[in-house]
Amino acid sequence: MISQDPQPVTIYTPESAIANPGRMFRNMVHDLRMSRELSWRLAVRDISAQYRQTALGFLWALILPLANTAVWVFLSISGILTVAATDLPYPVFVLIGTMLWAIFMEAVTAPMQGVSAAREMLAKINFPREAIVVSGIYQVLFNAAIKLAILLVVLVASGIFPDWKIVLVPFGIASLILAGTAIGLFLTPIGLLYTDIGKGLPILMQFLMYLTPVVYPLRGEGTLSTLLLLNPLTPLIETTRAWLTGGAPEWLHYFLVTNILAMFVLLAVWIVYRLAMPIIIERMSS
Repeated sequence: MISQDPQPVTIYTPESAIANPGRMFRNMVHDLRMSRELSWRLAVRDISAQYRQTALGFLWALILPLANTAVWVFLSISGILTVAATDLPYPVFVLIGTMLWAIFMEAVTAPMQGVSAAREMLAKINFPREAIVVSGIYQVLFNAAIKLAILLVVLVASGIFPDWKIVLVPFGIASLILAGTAIGLFLTPIGLLYTDIGKGLPILMQFLMYLTPVVYPLRGEGTLSTLLLLNPLTPLIETTRAWLTGGAPEWLHYFLVTNILAMFVLLAVWIVYRLAMPIIIERMSS
């Protein structure tokens, strides 16, 4: 007699999942664990498709940050924009800031793009929805590795040699992806129902960049400086930049607090995502 392992059985009840928080959390962890292989395969497929059909290949991970850097450096050199003195050469300062911001932006847009691209699969196949989100994180990490490699080359070419704190840079990158994923996952259910969210997100992100020390240093007083100080992305960018260039991180406590808050926010929006997706899938398939 050949014995067969019993197949997992899923029981659906009209009771809301949030009525039993303990069971809901166990299901969340279980689905996240079960989605590992699928999310990896989805990430490999999407990365291969993304770069295989382009002439410039991996350079597309760098073109936008490099273009932004060139624009801001030109504005500074031409005198159109006056920027306070920076501890680093201004082109290096801007390049690091735009690269880090690009990583954060990709983390924000990845969940919505991934779910939108998987509309048909979601409507036809029952699988852990977390796989799409984790797949997006893998893709962001892949692109971040390319950006980080280029940054290291630029730093050495500019005579800036990172010290032992370079080993902490992955934590800074992870913090940007954590914060971006939390925001993106929050916007995903809304963006699937209202396409205005996806269209308006680039405008909002551009405005948010101006309230973050990406292309100019955190100096002086006034309303803008106050907004920069209140912006929770400021310690993430500033601390990662300091670790990358061997500087002393001045925002370490704020950095840690922001990451703890981002973890709680991500957990909360993960719950919302799980509760909202069945309703959204039903509306998409109707």
